[in-house]
Amino acid sequence: STASLDVSIQAQILNLLKDLQKELHLSLLFISHDLAVIKFLADKVAILEKGNIVEYATKEEIYQKPTHDYTKRLLGAILEL
Repeated sequence: STASLDVSIQAQILNLLKDLQKELHLSLLFISHDLAVIKFLADKVAILEKGNIVEYATKEEIYQKPTHDYTKRLLGAILEL
């Protein structure tokens, strides 16, 4: 988890992961409740509710046209902050 890290350290780690992903053609499985981090790092996103995948799509589709009510509620919660 990167949530407990200082913001600047978190950014450095996430940038390093993104760089490694690009340079080495890596696939990463990154699990987080921080949707801003997911948007930065992911190409595809799976939204889980109670351990079940309720929506799976590209990050653009998830953030621009969510289809599942739970995804819409999650995104609504971060937009209200």
